[in-house]
Amino acid sequence: MASFVIGKDRIPAGSRKTVDLPFSVLSNHTPMTLPVHVVHGRKAGPTLFLSAAVHGDEILGVEIIRRVLRTPALDRITGTLLAVPIVNAYGFINHSRYLPDRRDLNRSFPGSGGGSLAAQLADMFMREVVMRSDIGIDLHTAAAHRTNLPQIRTSANNPKTLELAEAFGAPVILKSPLRDGSLRKSAYEAGVDVLLYEAGEALRFDELSIRVGVKGILRVMKRLGMIAGKNSSASKIKPVVSRSSFWMRAPESGILRLFKASGDSVAAGEIVGIVTDPFGDVEIEIPASEDGIIIGRTNLPTVNQGDAIAHIARVPKHREAQDRVGQMEEELGGDPLFDEDEII
Repeated sequence: MASFVIGKDRIPAGSRKTVDLPFSVLSNHTPMTLPVHVVHGRKAGPTLFLSAAVHGDEILGVEIIRRVLRTPALDRITGTLLAVPIVNAYGFINHSRYLPDRRDLNRSFPGSGGGSLAAQLADMFMREVVMRSDIGIDLHTAAAHRTNLPQIRTSANNPKTLELAEAFGAPVILKSPLRDGSLRKSAYEAGVDVLLYEAGEALRFDELSIRVGVKGILRVMKRLGMIAGKNSSASKIKPVVSRSSFWMRAPESGILRLFKASGDSVAAGEIVGIVTDPFGDVEIEIPASEDGIIIGRTNLPTVNQGDAIAHIARVPKHREAQDRVGQMEEELGGDPLFDEDEII
């Protein structure tokens, strides 16, 4: 292939390089860049982008991309991989979800070259990364004090992304609507499909979520014809597919005790937890309103009335879905890929 040109750098076929795209300076005159690691194959093929830390405190995806970049299979890649482990460096440095002006980068796309700091960063990422790609995988976690079961979110009526979501092999596929200002929606409108991976919690590493993410990316790359090898082989267990979800909320303020973990199934009417006052005089049971499987939950034991406490995906045969999630976790735990020192 011809060299891949990004910014002022030219990456020859069969090579790789980290390119720092100049963006701004901090108030103390420290330069800020958008770093992109380019792996450019010798043979023509798709261009895939990987992004993480769009929300600066969602650091789990940074580790996923680091491990992917150390995978030996990339030495013989077909096509081009654009890896951006830290999109929102401002939030990453400050352990914050947001930009310094409190804007949410994932509500600022497609951005504007003359807008706010968030809009300008979104605009650069769209121009330099998204618009240069055929497909993308955007890595996220739950917000602070919440955790998500590993899951892929994709559009309801897009067979191409659904096929890749199934190849990824996360325990759950959730068909979710596109949100205004999000990277996924702006990329879609620009003709680039994006898989959204949600797993774990902000500011924490979770080994299972990392393993699912690494393995999933390699599987997608294999499905796209970018890599080969047994480490990207498909899962023997099909993901659970959900068309919609809902949040259970605290009926009163108080001390929360949840009886269910992420990945557990719930039946309509089943007690998921209780809220009590600090003295134990009042106990309010929280029943599930519908059947489903828990794909996210709060980690905080103190709640206010109306706080989201559990995210439930509506799935057929919820008990069977719980078993399937457990089987996938066991499969990932015994995968020889994660015994290799060059990966971990």
